Amino acid sequence: MKQQTHRKPMDEREKLRKFRELDDAFAEALRELDDPDARSRIPVGPPVAAPRDMLERDAAAKEKDFEKRLQALMQEYHQPAEQVVHLVQLLQQQGRIA
Repeated sequence: MKQQTHRKPMDEREKLRKFRELDDAFAEALRELDDPDARSRIPVGPPVAAPRDMLERDAAAKEKDFEKRLQALMQEYHQPAEQVVHLVQLLQQQGRIA
């Protein structure tokens, strides 16, 4: 069951004060954007990578992870690479993997 909170309604003066604060902050932000010297003070985050670069990095990381896991399984079950290659080819021929 939702709990209802009873808020004291804001009076018109409080609403107007909050609106003025918001309007002043917005106007100040616009002035800073227009001022060429202020641009150096605007905080910026790290550069964002292009989506294609991110996909390539993700694919490379997944491939490395897969290789590590495969090597660990081969060592655990004492299987040489030739037998694993043969197994993968057999699974591909049977349509079990793409």
